This record gives sequence, structure tokens and C-alpha cells, in this order.
Amino acid sequence: MELPAYYDHYKTPMKLVSRSDGGITAWRLDRATGGWRSADDLIDDVLSAIGGEISVRTPAEFVQRTEAARGRYLKGDGPVFALYETVRAIEEQAVAERRAYTPEEAALIRGIRRRTFVMFEEQLRQAGDPGADPSVGSAASSGDADRS
Repeated sequence: MELPAYYDHYKTPMKLVSRSDGGITAWRLDRATGGWRSADDLIDDVLSAIGGEISVRTPAEFVQRTEAARGRYLKGDGPVFALYETVRAIEEQAVAERRAYTPEEAALIRGIRRRTFVMFEEQLRQAGDPGADPSVGSAASSGDADRS
């Protein structure tokens, strides 16, 4: 198995990463804080039950899904939250007009989410969250499709 590996576990972003001792550890997004909570108890569930409520994600999809959840569930002040509001305004406009995003809007949303992912993960890392990894957002390819 190649690590890190990214998933949706019952519509919540989750990642499996290697430990220094060669084992695997799991982190699941905490929708209340936007940080990562240990989810080692779900490793077997993820590895044995892919399909249905568990989906494999690319790093780019993982970043998009994580930021969609953070933008939906978190409130606050500062640059990250201002960018979440920008995305929310684009989403609300498309819904109000009963239309899909324009290619420009979709690209803008993807770009903002890559940026907020790195910003949020850097803040988490500074606060001591052991599951934080801003490098995923930096490495996420803009050409990867978003299935969120």
C-alpha cells in the first residue's frame, strides 16, 4: 500500500499515513474544529470496505473535499474565513441562478480551496496538530478533477 492514502469515510475526509515505526496511522477531519482527530480504530474499516460509503480520493480531491467541509461547518475571522466566504458567495450565486458553476468559477473555487488548505494546515501545525500536513495542498495538482 502506498502512503499517504486519502479517502472519504462516510462523507468525511480521512487519510492514512505511515508512522516512523513502519505502521499506519489514520486521521479523520473533525468538522467541529477543522483539525484532525486520530482515527486508528477505522483503519481496518477503510482498508476492507472500499466502496459504498468509503471512497479513495486523489490528493487534489482530498484537499477539495476537506476545504468544502471546513468552509461549510466552520465560522471565524481572518484571511482563511474571508476566503471561505468568497467561495460561499460563488456557491450561493450559482444556486440562486439554478445553474452549474462556470468554468471560471469552478477554477476559482478549486484555487481558493488549495490555498485555504495550506493556510489552515499551517495554522494547525503551529498549534501542534500532529495530523496537519500543508504539503498535500501545495502538491495537489490543479488539473485533478474534483468529485465533491
